[in-house]
Amino acid sequence: MRKRTMRGLWSKAAGAGLAMSLCAGASAQMSLTSAVDLALRSSPKVQAAQADVDKAHAALAQAHDAYIPSIVADGGYGNGLGPPSGLPTVFSLSSQSLLFNFSQQDNVRAAASGLQAANLAVKEVRNQIAEDVAITYLDLDNAQQRQAAMNQEYEIATHLVGIVQDRLAVGQDTQLESLRAQRTVLLIRQEKRHTDNEIATLSDHLSRLVGLPGNQLTAISVSIPAMPAISSFTDNGPDSFGIQSAFLNAKSKQEVAFGESRYRFRPQLSLGANYSYLDTSEHDFLTYYPTFKGKSSNDASVYIQIQVPIFDRAHDDHARESEAEARRARFEAENQRNQFLEGRLKLRRSLDELSDSYALAGIDRDIAQEQLDSTLVQLRANAGDPNKPQLTPKDEQNARLQERQKFIDLLDTQVQLSRAQINLMRQTGQLDGWLKTVPSPPPSATLTPAPR
Repeated sequence: MRKRTMRGLWSKAAGAGLAMSLCAGASAQMSLTSAVDLALRSSPKVQAAQADVDKAHAALAQAHDAYIPSIVADGGYGNGLGPPSGLPTVFSLSSQSLLFNFSQQDNVRAAASGLQAANLAVKEVRNQIAEDVAITYLDLDNAQQRQAAMNQEYEIATHLVGIVQDRLAVGQDTQLESLRAQRTVLLIRQEKRHTDNEIATLSDHLSRLVGLPGNQLTAISVSIPAMPAISSFTDNGPDSFGIQSAFLNAKSKQEVAFGESRYRFRPQLSLGANYSYLDTSEHDFLTYYPTFKGKSSNDASVYIQIQVPIFDRAHDDHARESEAEARRARFEAENQRNQFLEGRLKLRRSLDELSDSYALAGIDRDIAQEQLDSTLVQLRANAGDPNKPQLTPKDEQNARLQERQKFIDLLDTQVQLSRAQINLMRQTGQLDGWLKTVPSPPPSATLTPAPR
């Protein structure tokens, strides 16, 4: 127990230290697990959902408290003339509590279902926040990799423009080839700026999610756990926490409606007690009630009150309103479940397509790498031999550009697949387990440096 406590203290201290270090600087790296942990602790959505849990706790306690006697003290003193309107009470202490009510147990069950629904709603919100952080983090990591590849691609394209200009000067290339090379540079620069803006936006969103706005956060690739195999996802699975919460909310409303329908012609028992201190010296009470003279000034009573509602049109109408609201909540929960299941099945089916696209992009990138390797071999092997086809530095740069572009395409398909997997993990309840997986560095594609 002590070890667990110390581990918790060290975890909180580490989190506080991380927050202080981030606040101290404008830019910092943050692991995925740290980002999720900070987001869950600082998210206003989580705190609002937790406030609903506290409210549900209070509602359940209030339903039970109907059986606990309430105590009220009352007092006052003054002169009275003429016929007395009541006992001349100086001080009174009264207590009252519910003994039996047909509807109260339904109210208790309704409050208990509401508490369960609130707890599940907190879990759903936490999963949504974790999903948002995970997707944002993976998008940021992917954008950083694309940025590095584009920087290399831009360097290669710029080098190609110089080669084409030199060939144009000696009549070995046309003006059209020069324009094409310049256009390639401009296109890559445009993509670079788009990626830079994407990184800035993702970093800002991540910093706000973790509760540290204004810090430029960067992702750490090795902190991302490996994605689960596509085959590990099934078409079937439990309802999400949000769906379970919706059905429990509907059940809570049904319990309230059922309790209110059992109102008329059913006895309600209450227990009461009262103590009062009387003073007749300042009133005409003894004039009208002379037999009270010399009696005790202390009055006490204990009673059981029985009420049987016979006719209450307003309550009957309210009971019908509650019953209609409960049916509506049930139908909305069923509709929400249908939409959820349809979306989850569609997402599961899309994983196979995205996986194929990712595999194809990987093969295209491997082909481009093989073509680049072949070009480099031919450049070395055929150099100076007039009997073999001669390749030029221009061919080499074009092959390098092709390889970088295919690598960027691979990253694009990879992030689409990762987003779908994270979304499906949240819907199937696997996201928390995946986030707790010890990450292992995935094999990364070789970034071939541009020649000088």
